[in-house]
Amino acid sequence: MDTWAGGHDGDPEWQGEPAPRRWNALWVTLVTGFMSLLDVTIVAVALPSLQRDLGASPAAVQWVVSGYALAFALTLVPAGRLGDAMGRRRIFLWSLGGFVLCSAAAGAAPTITWLVAARILQGVFAGCLAPQNSALIQQLFRGAERGRAFGLFGGTVGVSSAIGPVTGGLILALAHGSQGWRWIFYVNVPIGAIALLLGLHYLPRLGPGRRERLDLPGVALLGAGVLSLMLPLVFAESGGLGRLWWLFPVGVALLAVFARWERRVAGHEGHPLLDPRLVTDTFGYAPGALLAALYFVGFSGVWLVFALFYQNGLGYSPLLSGLAVTPFAIGSATAAVVAGRLVERLGRLLTVCGLVAVVAGLGGTALILRLVPTGSVAWITVPALFLGGLGSGCVISPNITMTLRDVPVRMAGAAGGALQTGQRLGGAVGTAALPGLFYLVLGRSGHDYRLAVAIAVASGLVAMLGALAIAVLDWRRDSPDDWRRRPSEVPHSRAHARHG
Repeated sequence: MDTWAGGHDGDPEWQGEPAPRRWNALWVTLVTGFMSLLDVTIVAVALPSLQRDLGASPAAVQWVVSGYALAFALTLVPAGRLGDAMGRRRIFLWSLGGFVLCSAAAGAAPTITWLVAARILQGVFAGCLAPQNSALIQQLFRGAERGRAFGLFGGTVGVSSAIGPVTGGLILALAHGSQGWRWIFYVNVPIGAIALLLGLHYLPRLGPGRRERLDLPGVALLGAGVLSLMLPLVFAESGGLGRLWWLFPVGVALLAVFARWERRVAGHEGHPLLDPRLVTDTFGYAPGALLAALYFVGFSGVWLVFALFYQNGLGYSPLLSGLAVTPFAIGSATAAVVAGRLVERLGRLLTVCGLVAVVAGLGGTALILRLVPTGSVAWITVPALFLGGLGSGCVISPNITMTLRDVPVRMAGAAGGALQTGQRLGGAVGTAALPGLFYLVLGRSGHDYRLAVAIAVASGLVAMLGALAIAVLDWRRDSPDDWRRRPSEVPHSRAHARHG
């Protein structure tokens, strides 16, 4: 039998009973994951006030968001691998401490240079935290409990992205004065400090399987490739696509070299940064990662488009703009918890149904925004957005479960980091392309905001339809019986089918 495909046979962490305080540990990781992911979007509503207060240029202010996003994405896979090799508890706690300190430094920033530097370092620590969350779930939970844990984790991912604007608007509304933007960062300090103390108490001391040398050439190649792909996208609004388009082929070439290097390291019995067998031999990982990347193209971009429509087109405040899309977040959180319990029975069919609901919900929202008079549009979109949220809750968390369930625990950090890197790349494409299309239609239609938002949201649905096609193909080749077996039995049956 293929020991890689066999999944857990070679993993020391898989032996024995589940960790006794695993649910307490999970809530610690969920709180920190929510906090770090929320910081990707929450800052956007505070940019105008911090720009005025610090006297910063638009280009410098853009680094407050883009620097965090870039550092976050570049750190994910190496940090996941470090957690695999050095112990996830250790990396998690050190990263959480660094994130809290950088949040305090960002809140106290006297200049824009200080703030940008603090945000980049904050993004590094957030990128170190993120892969430990999914890896700790792999390490601490078994069987149906793992599906429920991933359901909560997926709900955290979805909700943190959707409610970032409303959370930022609420904080600004409560913190009066020109310095109110600083509380966007300060709020992380008490929450993070409490989470750090609880993490020291509840996170079990489960060590890594074995000490391994970090693949530094792989780190350099992957980092350079991801950076080349993301730079033109994060600076799209300031002309980055026109000036830096040549980085796209460079990035593709670097990632191709990275893939070849990793195959060479694995072939010589080394320790690659991202083992190629995750893609070639791990059932469900490749389609799940591609599905996630495509889904986040539409998922990440539509929130910026909605914010532009409600604030610039209808004159809503940041808080009201966020509240207008809150039904999606409520639906997503509700469905994610339930979906975690259903994924063991339904498998990929659950994400197929979820994607259909998302497309129907956001498609209906686009039609309403285009056709219904603007005075009552926020109320009329509530059912459509709620339906889309229910669907999203059946996409993100089940896809994480199915993508990572057959990954050997010793590679859980790197696999989770790579999955989230794909999500961040998809999100970068969406947040660059959809607002860009919104402004393009706006300029050519005589500032018809309703037409612009409808076309931009509909364009995001194209990527989601691509994710739906992948989900349908994966569902058709999947055996329903596999999802009714215990997780430890599934890889064995699939390995035999593949290798005879």
